[in-house]
Amino acid sequence: MSGPIVVDVGNTRIKWGLCSSAQVWSVAFLSADDPDAWHAQWRDWQLQPGQEWVVASVHPPRRDALVAWLRERGDAVTVLESYKDLPIKLDVEVPEKVGVDRLLNAVAANLRRQENVAAILIDVGSAVTVDYVDGAGVFKGGAIFPGFGLMAQALHDHTALLPVVTLDPDALPPGTATREAIQAGILHAVVGGIERLIVEYQHRFPCAFEIFLTGGDARTVAAKLHRPIHLWPEMTLEGILHSRPLR
Repeated sequence: MSGPIVVDVGNTRIKWGLCSSAQVWSVAFLSADDPDAWHAQWRDWQLQPGQEWVVASVHPPRRDALVAWLRERGDAVTVLESYKDLPIKLDVEVPEKVGVDRLLNAVAANLRRQENVAAILIDVGSAVTVDYVDGAGVFKGGAIFPGFGLMAQALHDHTALLPVVTLDPDALPPGTATREAIQAGILHAVVGGIERLIVEYQHRFPCAFEIFLTGGDARTVAAKLHRPIHLWPEMTLEGILHSRPLR
């Protein structure tokens, strides 16, 4: 292995990516709050003190806990915290408020999209982001809304009788029972929201574009979007790899 380990610390889990100098070739999904699991993965990958790590996160407390754990082991850790750390141009009102995960997806997409072709970047996790990068590679912003799990939990938390449900990727309306109705509702709300945003981008920016899809629930969405897409589970990790400072 000649590259770093790249880490995406999300709201519900941590992804470690084992890299060559050019790409991510193995990924581990770990609990965000379990150092024992981190240590087990460390041993499984046969890592040694002094390993280079590049870390990005949308959850600073969990990021800081992981970084402290790595540095205690004698590792070299770079943290990507700001848009200023990334090789991406932005055209948004407050650049420092844009989630670093969204920008890392843009960094990755700029490496893979066709020249002068725009990109729509969809990340389906705890939250769903649907972002737009123009043909010159400039991040133009996007849309954010709750993912499947947050929708389901919100319905349960803010009503008296609705149960917590798990995602059913085959749910169809009309649901003949409350549980099935919720499952159909959240599935088609997320997929329909993504589809509508793609149409809005087409209207606002009438040009050629490619669609890149990532995130924990990306495969569920991919099966429901009847469009050409690039399903890219490692997109955020690839963005981290290609944003690391050169040594």
